[in-house]
Amino acid sequence: MPQRWDIFCTVVDNYGDIGVCWRLAKQLTWDHHQVVRLWIDDLVSFSRIAPDVNPGMQQQSVQGIKICHWQPVFAEVEPADVVIEAFACELPDAYIAAMLQKKKQPVWINLEYLSAEPWVVQYHGLPSPHPRFPLSKTFFFPGFVPSTGGLLREKHLIEHREAFDAAAEQAFLQRHKILERRTHQLRISLFCYDTAPVEGLIHLLSESPVPVLLIVPQGKAAGRIATLLCHATARTEGLIEQKQLTVQIIPFMAQADYDRLLWSCDINFVRGEDSFVRAQWAVHPFIWNIYPQAEGAHWKKLHAFLDLYTTHMPSETALAVRAVWLCWNDGNEINKAAWMNFLELRESLTQCNKKWVQWLGEQADLASNLVQFTENQL
Repeated sequence: MPQRWDIFCTVVDNYGDIGVCWRLAKQLTWDHHQVVRLWIDDLVSFSRIAPDVNPGMQQQSVQGIKICHWQPVFAEVEPADVVIEAFACELPDAYIAAMLQKKKQPVWINLEYLSAEPWVVQYHGLPSPHPRFPLSKTFFFPGFVPSTGGLLREKHLIEHREAFDAAAEQAFLQRHKILERRTHQLRISLFCYDTAPVEGLIHLLSESPVPVLLIVPQGKAAGRIATLLCHATARTEGLIEQKQLTVQIIPFMAQADYDRLLWSCDINFVRGEDSFVRAQWAVHPFIWNIYPQAEGAHWKKLHAFLDLYTTHMPSETALAVRAVWLCWNDGNEINKAAWMNFLELRESLTQCNKKWVQWLGEQADLASNLVQFTENQL
C-alpha cells in the first residue's frame, strides 16, 4: 500500500536543497508509487528548475506531486505517514503539535547532507528522541558506500543515459538552441558558487589550444563572465566570443534536461550536492565546487570524497584530478600545466568514472532505501 509522505525543504543556496528534494519527491512518486506532498519556502527559485511550478500559487499539483508554499504562519494539516525534514530545516511547531495528536507516530526522518566522511556509516540510521515531546526522528545520511542511505538514482536513469545517442543529443541541443560543436571543439558546462575563480578559468580557456564552448546558466557567474569579457571580439544575445573561447549563457533547465546537458558535455563543472551527483551518473570528467562552510569544514568533506573517488585510479590520473579540484575550491587560478594534464587524461578519467558508476550502481539508491526503511517502521 502506498504511504503518504511530507517533505519539508527550505531553500538555502537557491537550487541545491530543493534540487535534491524535487528529485526525491519525483522518484518516490514515479518509481515507488507513493503519495508525496512537498513543502517549500521559495517557489520562485524552485520554478527555475521546475518550469511547471507556478510561484504565485499556494498549492498546486505538478507531475503527480502536491506542491505547498511553506509560509511562516503554518496552517493546520493532517501529518503524513512519513515526514522528511530535509537538511535539518526544522518542522513548523504547528505540524509537530499535529504529529503528537496522531494515534500512530509518523516515521520522522532527518535527511542529512551528502558526505563521504567515514563517520557517516556510524551515524546513519541512528534515532534522535525529541527533547520535549514523545517523538523520535531518524538521521538518514546519503552516501557513496554500503551501510549509508545511498544516492538518488531513478530506476531507468542509466538506461536513459546509454540510449542518449548522437541523434538524441543533436535534438536536445537544437531544442535549447545550444551551438553545434565546431571541429575539435571542447564543450564544457559551468555551474559554480561565487567563490570559484571564474576569471582565471576564462583566461585559461581563452588561450586554449583547441576551441572551447562554455555553457553557463544565467546568474552571478554568467554576470561575472560578461563583465570580464566586456571588450570581447564578438557579442550577440547570449553569446560572447574571445579568442578560442565561446561563452553561451542559457536559461535554467528542468532537471531532466540538465541531466542531458551533462551527458552532452566533455567536462562538467558542478557545485553543491544535486549537480555533483548528476555529474557522476553522467560519467564524463567533472570538477566539483563544494559549498564553503565556516572554519573550513568543507575541506574535510572534499578530501574524504577525493580519497574514496580516486582510490582505484592510476596515480597520474588521481593527481591530475586533485590538482584541478583543489585550485578550483581554494579560489586560486587553475594552473595551466595542471589543466592541460587534466585534459590529456580525460580518456583515462572517463574509464575510471565508468567503473566508479558501476560500483555505485550496485548499491541501493536513496529513495529505495527510504521506502524500505519506512515500510519496516510502519
